[in-house]
Amino acid sequence: MFKHFMMSAAALSFAVLTGCASVPMESPEKDQAFKSFPAPPKDQAGLYIFRDSMLGAALKKSVKIDGEVIGETAANTYFYRLVSQGPHTLATESEFSDNLLELNAQGGKNHYVRQSIKMGVFVGGAKLTEVAESEGQKAVANTELAR
Repeated sequence: MFKHFMMSAAALSFAVLTGCASVPMESPEKDQAFKSFPAPPKDQAGLYIFRDSMLGAALKKSVKIDGEVIGETAANTYFYRLVSQGPHTLATESEFSDNLLELNAQGGKNHYVRQSIKMGVFVGGAKLTEVAESEGQKAVANTELAR
């Protein structure tokens, strides 16, 4: 009986981690325009927040900039936003509370932040990490623009 229960639990966990979540998407034209990585105005910064992993594909995770939800990510999606230069707090939904990243946005520059999914006790969590421009552009090129 216990073995049957454990097999069922393992199958359910696998399904949750490998299924696919969907989120509202922008047009392919808008997606391609942002993948040219235009330089933002001198008094603003471009912010790409991307999720380029299939781990936890069944999970949608909310993303916030300065406390305002900008949307939910799914596997292989990204957001692009213009923000004012200066300090910003980015947050992503995790298992028990938001995980935060403090970002000092530089005017006229694009910043790239990876959202990665990690295993949790009950459900997968998420974290945010700023990455180098070359790494960010390569990852964004293989994702699609979420709304």
